[in-house]
Amino acid sequence: MKLISFTDGGARGNPGPAGVGGVLYNDQKVLVEKLSRYLGETTNNQAEYRALIMAVEKAKDLGADELECFLDSELVVKQLNREYKVKNQELAPLFLKIHNLSLGFKKITFHHIPREKNKEADALANEAMDRMKD
Repeated sequence: MKLISFTDGGARGNPGPAGVGGVLYNDQKVLVEKLSRYLGETTNNQAEYRALIMAVEKAKDLGADELECFLDSELVVKQLNREYKVKNQELAPLFLKIHNLSLGFKKITFHHIPREKNKEADALANEAMDRMKD
């Protein structure tokens, strides 16, 4: 089964109160799951990674063996696609977690998209920051 994810993470201040959001669709573009979680204090980049981790874990739980991931974080996408090295010590374990999770999929891809095409995940991340609880 193939799923498509759109994820976003953000922090108000950097670091600051942070939240993550994501949506999962099946390959017919039908909504399967909405995800939203408050993280506490963290950075924007850590939140972007943690949003993706949340979606990848949920896709695995739902039985997906293929996952197409769309994010508006160019840094995270380029790191996961091995175009950039992970130099930040706090991002390295998050990168490794996604790498290890990705081994459980037959196919997983990471794509950068403009923020305008990621509005639903962005709204869910902002809802999480507004709630400020898990």
